[in-house]
Amino acid sequence: LIHHIRPDGSDYPQEECTLGQSGFSDERLIENDLFWRKDGTSIAVECRVAPLKQNGEIVGLMVSFTDMTERHTIELQLRQAQKLESIGQLAAGIAHEINTPTQFVNDNTTFLREAFEDYQELMEAYERIRRAAAAGEVSEGMLKEVDELAEEKDIEFLSEEIPQAIKQSQEGLERIAKIVRSMKEFSHPGVEEKTPIDINTALETTINVSRNEWKYHCDIETDFGPDIAPVPCLPGEINQVFLNLVINAAHAIADVIENSGEMGLIKITTRQDGDWVEIAISDTGSGIPEEIQQRIFEPFYTTKEVGKGTGQGLAIAHSVIVDKHSGSISLDSTQGKGTTFTIRLPINIDMDVKELDS
Repeated sequence: LIHHIRPDGSDYPQEECTLGQSGFSDERLIENDLFWRKDGTSIAVECRVAPLKQNGEIVGLMVSFTDMTERHTIELQLRQAQKLESIGQLAAGIAHEINTPTQFVNDNTTFLREAFEDYQELMEAYERIRRAAAAGEVSEGMLKEVDELAEEKDIEFLSEEIPQAIKQSQEGLERIAKIVRSMKEFSHPGVEEKTPIDINTALETTINVSRNEWKYHCDIETDFGPDIAPVPCLPGEINQVFLNLVINAAHAIADVIENSGEMGLIKITTRQDGDWVEIAISDTGSGIPEEIQQRIFEPFYTTKEVGKGTGQGLAIAHSVIVDKHSGSISLDSTQGKGTTFTIRLPINIDMDVKELDS
């Protein structure tokens, strides 16, 4: 539904008018709202306004109302698709991350089994000498046999390598346990109300579960503020936002370095600013062109190639931070240098929320 309106309220002939300076460049989104039908049902409506100009002067306005019902339905479906896409990426990456320590734990276990067999054979030879010594029947041939067996089994090598194999296996098992713990903390199944969380821990968890997405292209540097107050959050949704931003940063860096062998940098900082906690996630990627920065949080908008994203990640991030947590999310980007996304979340210490787990 489009109205062309003169300042006096009468219709203005469309063919005599131009929209803004060039097309819809001056168009502004006024609001997303609900319109009510006579039967009591509602529809989602988007209202946009653009100036009508004649000879460079504003002579009226174009006001458009768009029924967003179908678009909202598609948006919900794509949000679900975007979450499933993230889960798929994580599943493949985590499988790889778990497989690596599992492999060397398995290799070390095989080595330890074979080393034990060698030691057992040598111990049996020592036991024969002990019995012969007890009977006063030790011969030079028996001693030579034991020396040759010890040299054959390379006891010196085994004595050095067995402790290392045990240590590596312990580290591998600890790595697997850490990944499993991170996945448990990341998912927060069934949490549907705000719970005070440690933002630094949530970010560390996200870094762990997304490791396979960034470790080949960049390093991650953290500067977490100490003694940051717990923030009431929907843990699963906040973790999803952090994950989207980290993966986006990794992809931006990968696009820049390609196969150069260089490594980019993702820097994550946190600090408390009065009653707010601020999280900044920076990357050394290609940056976002200034002309599209104002659209970056729009649903369905993406700068990625077809098939590489739904265009919902940042729209979901904006919805989660602004609508569900009364916070803010902004970006500062310079083309060719990188991008920083800054999130501010209220601490809201007077909210009726659960006690933070000790």
